[in-house]
Amino acid sequence: MATSKEFRVAGKDMVDVICNYLNNIEERPPLSQVRPGYLKDLIPSEAPEKPESWEDVKKDIERVIMPGVTHWHSPHFHAYFGTGNSFPSILGDMLSDAISCIGFSWIASPACTELETVVMDWLGKMISLPETFLAGEQGLGGGVIQGSASESTVIALLAAKMRMIRKQQEIDPDLDQFDILPKLVAYTSDQSHSSVNRASMISSVRMRVLPTDERNALRGDTLIEAMKKDKKKGLLPTFVCATLGTTNSLAFDRLSEIGPACEDEDVWLHVDAAYAGSAFICPEYRSLLNGVEYASSFNFNPHKFLRVNFDLSAMWVKDKRDIVGAFFTDPVYLQHGHQGSVEDYRHWQIPLGRRFRALKLWFVLRMFGVEKLQEHIRHQVKLAREFKALVMSDQRFTIEAEVILGLVCFRLKGTNTQNKELLDKINKSGKIHMIGTELKGRYILRFAVCAATTESCHILYAWQVIQDSAIEICDGVNSYKNGGTLSNGANGTAEACISPD
Repeated sequence: MATSKEFRVAGKDMVDVICNYLNNIEERPPLSQVRPGYLKDLIPSEAPEKPESWEDVKKDIERVIMPGVTHWHSPHFHAYFGTGNSFPSILGDMLSDAISCIGFSWIASPACTELETVVMDWLGKMISLPETFLAGEQGLGGGVIQGSASESTVIALLAAKMRMIRKQQEIDPDLDQFDILPKLVAYTSDQSHSSVNRASMISSVRMRVLPTDERNALRGDTLIEAMKKDKKKGLLPTFVCATLGTTNSLAFDRLSEIGPACEDEDVWLHVDAAYAGSAFICPEYRSLLNGVEYASSFNFNPHKFLRVNFDLSAMWVKDKRDIVGAFFTDPVYLQHGHQGSVEDYRHWQIPLGRRFRALKLWFVLRMFGVEKLQEHIRHQVKLAREFKALVMSDQRFTIEAEVILGLVCFRLKGTNTQNKELLDKINKSGKIHMIGTELKGRYILRFAVCAATTESCHILYAWQVIQDSAIEICDGVNSYKNGGTLSNGANGTAEACISPD
């Protein structure tokens, strides 16, 4: 395919393929049914020597690719958290791929840099971030698009690490950074995402994993006590990662307590709101962000809950000098005449190159508008509450965590083994897809409202699949009831006398 004429034909055909796929996605099993290694037997062992036609490639989409796809945008997909998808976002990616710039600095493509600065301020204003996080006209704050919340955490920790090292070297200029590094300590909760521990591995900063309260939230007094103990040992509290909306149960760490503790100790506070952050565009959920004014950096993923296709993770910092200072390198071949008066986002990230991701965010914000995005979030929360009501109507099940947004954590009254068996039956049915997790030693099932096309009928369908899958296990559950009492506590939260196995 060497000409724009050929591309026009194939491109229009591909749009039809995409529309047909999304329009009929509900007919496919949400979880791929293939076995490992399926694909290598369907394609040659070597690349073709001669060009192949678009028609030949198109045939292999269904034959080779689709059997191995787990359909994240099926209304029967209820695993993990959802990932965003919309036609405006796809259009933005199409244009980005056509422009295909490598926007590491302003001069490399001024629109790539300047649009990112503007739309990140738009997004920050939509969730009422304090002005100190916005670029504005001459502010020290600002937003940057990263690939994922995981990257944002790594970047924040590396910036915090270098800030503390510089601070200690100002006190004692004879100190080498490798003398200081073993004394640095970071803190997070036992409910934080696995990427936080990975950030610790990458940065070589030790991580204290702190216990959470009965609502799975990190509290200020727990953090304060941990920092006091480390200071007595001669260590340097450096970084705290608080989570707003944990992956396990959508718990919210107490920023109003953690924030002042970090401020008192001059510790970098990073707030990870990967999934929940999109909901803050709705005024009724903005209070969940209270305390962010204490943070040094904040992040959420529009590619989860805000109709933007992966990857687009929004990160803001209060003082860009900290992040630029951690990553600044300036070889001659990257220098240009406007340095110092414009942003060069290569200093805000780990890689050098960066795609024109701001385009798809710009398209989504303009073509949906804030009101339609709010409607989407409210609808998904409504569906989660419908599912919660169904669970609470069945005395065989209990709700295991507060339902705040689009996630419901529940379990069958019984043992951990029985709940694992239930999840296995659900997924093997091929009708819906869910995952499980563990909270305080109890195995639970997570039901997430993911696809933008999910409606009440899909919630009812999923609940029927779950009930049908539970029938064979319920005899075992009933036998447990004879040996102990099980009841639904406040808001349907489980209070079980039977210990999980």
